[in-house]
Amino acid sequence: MKGRRFDCIVTGGGHAGAEAAHAAARLGAKTLLITMSRETIAVMSCNPAIGGLAKGQIVREIDALGGLMGRAIDATGIQFRLLNRSKGPAVRSPRAQADKYKYKDYIRSRLEATDNLTIVEAEVTEILIRNGSVCGVSCSDGTIYEAPAVILTTGTFLRGLMHLGTEQWPGGRLDEPASNELSDSLKSLGLTLGRLKTGTPARLDAATVDFDRLEVQDGDREPVAFSFMTESLDCEQIPCWITYTNEKIHELLRNNLDRSPLYSGQIVSVGPRYCPSIESKVVRFAGRDRHQVFLEPEDAAVSTIYCNGISTSVPQDVQEQMLRLLPGTEKARIVHYGYAIEYDYCPALQLKANLETKRVEGLFLAGQINGTSGYEEAGAQGLLAGVNAVKKLDGGEPLILGRDQAYIGVLVDDLLTKEINEPYRMFTSRAEYRLSLRSDNADRRLTRIGRSVGLVGDDRWSRFQQKVADIDRLTAYLKQTRSGAATLWHRLKQPTSGFSEKMADDAGVESMSLSSEVLEAAAVDAKYEGYLVRQGRQVESFRHLENIKLPLDLDYERVSHLRHEAREKLSVFRPGTLGQAGRIGGITPADITVIRIHLKKHKLQDSER
Repeated sequence: MKGRRFDCIVTGGGHAGAEAAHAAARLGAKTLLITMSRETIAVMSCNPAIGGLAKGQIVREIDALGGLMGRAIDATGIQFRLLNRSKGPAVRSPRAQADKYKYKDYIRSRLEATDNLTIVEAEVTEILIRNGSVCGVSCSDGTIYEAPAVILTTGTFLRGLMHLGTEQWPGGRLDEPASNELSDSLKSLGLTLGRLKTGTPARLDAATVDFDRLEVQDGDREPVAFSFMTESLDCEQIPCWITYTNEKIHELLRNNLDRSPLYSGQIVSVGPRYCPSIESKVVRFAGRDRHQVFLEPEDAAVSTIYCNGISTSVPQDVQEQMLRLLPGTEKARIVHYGYAIEYDYCPALQLKANLETKRVEGLFLAGQINGTSGYEEAGAQGLLAGVNAVKKLDGGEPLILGRDQAYIGVLVDDLLTKEINEPYRMFTSRAEYRLSLRSDNADRRLTRIGRSVGLVGDDRWSRFQQKVADIDRLTAYLKQTRSGAATLWHRLKQPTSGFSEKMADDAGVESMSLSSEVLEAAAVDAKYEGYLVRQGRQVESFRHLENIKLPLDLDYERVSHLRHEAREKLSVFRPGTLGQAGRIGGITPADITVIRIHLKKHKLQDSER
């Protein structure tokens, strides 16, 4: 190809790689995306869905910052549901089934249309460095591409090993090769690698499933979009179906545990605790007589079905017998069998808060290589890595989101401060400020940041400004207008008044011609006002420690009166701030006090973020 010098190279075309390449290129960096195949860019190798509890919030945040994922699922979704509708807004999360073929095509077409972005098909085998800084990559065909910033988004490809019963073969995904040499290259750079495991269930020929025997799960009558730029969703809502395992299936699996790679000793790495295989469920929850299984269509034509809930790596004959015993799939034809995969990852304690490695300057990691699971977590990291790679090149301050600003901030901070020994996934319970980190207000939290970075265009910005102006106008009216003994704003705080649903019937409100989104935003703001004031005071206290930076080369052995365990932990994690140090397991408030005294004594407490 003409010209092999770039500003930024992204290796891997999964969900992290797509967001990273898109962000870097849009910020003006001459960007190269290297993927083994254009056809598998943003492929949904696991479940054909986006969003879910906490994950839906992440997608909204990616969208507010100017990323791709929200608009992609809105354009290609086949069923939309808002989870936890009966609960408070803080834990409501959008989720959608996707046409997985249209989804990847949408992402690929958007990338191909992005200025400053070149896509090539190749396998990266070596990271090239010069004087401790990255300077490019080398590919299996001998081609060298040069760049001062490289982002690795390798997914499950690093020394990937597939398992199906006693069968084992190298692979990064079904019918795709593993990347072994790149693992060796990372080790040679001094990075520590670990092993994780994930898995997937069988896919079925939908024409052979007996849907009449199954419980139907429809999408919402009034579907909610992911992207703040999507004005309405008019897709046909395609149902999912629910069935259940039974004691015969459980007995079958118990009788064949010796043939399962998870229990025969064949697989030695740790899989996701919150998304276990069906054989693990049978063992861990021995008292349960059934487990729920969602049969999810993988495309708008309903040609294949994803069996969500029975991820497995037992042999083919056992999978066939299991499906013969599962109501609705007794005569189903398996399109491809479930399997497990082990792969290398780099524990994220080797990263700075901007997702750059501490050991090699200019080398960024995003997605499953950092020990996470899920398309959403990967996409969020990819976007941050893309932005921060360009910030690094320009000499600007990195984009680091706080735990009080975004679920994305919680995600990255958890990776930097927790010992990750299983694939990490996001939950609402991980966010201590979830009352303010709602899916409905992601744009109000992050659009200004996206604009300041350069990812939010004029159209999105003008829409956002209009929405905020409408909310402010409505809020002022509600606080000034009385209804009986109380203002309309005060009435919105009453949980049983039902007034939030009737607000649009007020003549003054009706005359404003506001969207339902604006009405809902004002109602939620009123309801949570008191809680958020109290949470704001907590955030201010939290930020004080977050603003105290710690030198990455601080010698903790020389910190007087610091406990031995604290010295060991801090020397390994190398936190960037005093706040991060306090969230490392085993670090006590007394340790933090000792470190603060040391910083002041040696005049190391210099600047704030």
